[in-house]
Amino acid sequence: MRQRYDRAGRAVYRDKRWPALRLAAKRRDGWHCVKCGHKRRLEVDHIKPVRDHPELAFDLSNLQVLCGSCHSRKTRLDLGFDPLHPERAKWRALLKM
Repeated sequence: MRQRYDRAGRAVYRDKRWPALRLAAKRRDGWHCVKCGHKRRLEVDHIKPVRDHPELAFDLSNLQVLCGSCHSRKTRLDLGFDPLHPERAKWRALLKM
């Protein structure tokens, strides 16, 4: 059974300011992932999580654009999960090609 996590930033993502801020972050980062350079499945990530730093929720300097894979990896590590097993990481890299 999967454990559910309440999103600390739920109110942030429903705020009227979020779409404009998200667009500004994507424009600033050139519409690509700042970690790997991918241009697909882009997500805007809070560098310092909203659950720990709610005062930075709407601060553009606290945002970065990540692809879905990089964002998942960062979130998994932020929540205290172990990194992917090296064999699984190799398999994912192979599937990306």
